[in-house]
Amino acid sequence: MKRKLLRISLVILGIVLILILVGPFLVPVKPLEGLVEAESLADPDSQFIDVGGLSVHAKVQGEGEPALLLLHGFASSTYSWREVIQPLADAGQQVVAFDRPAFGLTERPVRGQWQGKSPYSPEAQADLTVSLMDELGIDQAVLVGNSAGGTIATLTALRHPDRVQALVLVSPAIYSGGGAPGFVRPLLQTPQLDHLGPLLARSLQAQGVTLGRLAWHDPSRLTDAIWAEYTKPLQVQGWDRALWELTKASRPLGLAEQLDQLTLPVLVVTGDDDRVVPTEQSVRLAEALPNAQLVVMPACGHVAHEECPEAFLQAVNDFLQTLPAP
Repeated sequence: MKRKLLRISLVILGIVLILILVGPFLVPVKPLEGLVEAESLADPDSQFIDVGGLSVHAKVQGEGEPALLLLHGFASSTYSWREVIQPLADAGQQVVAFDRPAFGLTERPVRGQWQGKSPYSPEAQADLTVSLMDELGIDQAVLVGNSAGGTIATLTALRHPDRVQALVLVSPAIYSGGGAPGFVRPLLQTPQLDHLGPLLARSLQAQGVTLGRLAWHDPSRLTDAIWAEYTKPLQVQGWDRALWELTKASRPLGLAEQLDQLTLPVLVVTGDDDRVVPTEQSVRLAEALPNAQLVVMPACGHVAHEECPEAFLQAVNDFLQTLPAP
């Protein structure tokens, strides 16, 4: 009787293992229909710049120093800087906004199309920022980063301190974010989850409006027209696979433990109603940095440069006036 129960238990265990190992591959992952090449969605002022073999979508305005590089947040693009890029350029400096890998109209390579580390990793994105500066002939720049873009801007300053004159961090994700927990990350690399990855990425699309509205103090200002521009990159071929590759490459960076190394000037900007990166985290960051100024904007949320552009421009221009000549 015991042997019979043991055999039954082994059979059940074998079936469960087969379901775990093979089951995900039985789930169909149908290609999305109606997707187009990124170039077909470009604006009249769009540029596609070859940076180390990767076609990076960028918008470049103005001339003069200091040069400003604008790094958007998660699930965003150059469009998020629409209210401030021209006014910043009109103030007498070169301004460059670009789409980070996995977003906007920047090229989305899939595994097998790159050698070495994933181009979606935080380190690769930081290095890409500096390589883009090289392509544009920019020796030193002020990096302006929102949310996850603030994370990459901070990492770039740590990896390439001689190339970053100052930082403007808009609700940066320093104390939170960083992708999946450590115990989950090995699972993301399995063939089973890799097969299902695009489906998991597509599920974010359904949550997009809710997450987008959370970023604004006054969600009614997130109009249908604005949302249509936000979601335009979801028409680009391979967006779901690229978002999955970004998810796999994301990890905590431990930036909070390295803040004492950032002795350059930093402006921290946040809204008083930031429900994505809580306002108190930005206040804490400004207090922890050796050489930081803090601006908390009233009646403003996570995207101060979009929701409160006049106050944002005033804060940035005042900050730039305090910088020494490069």
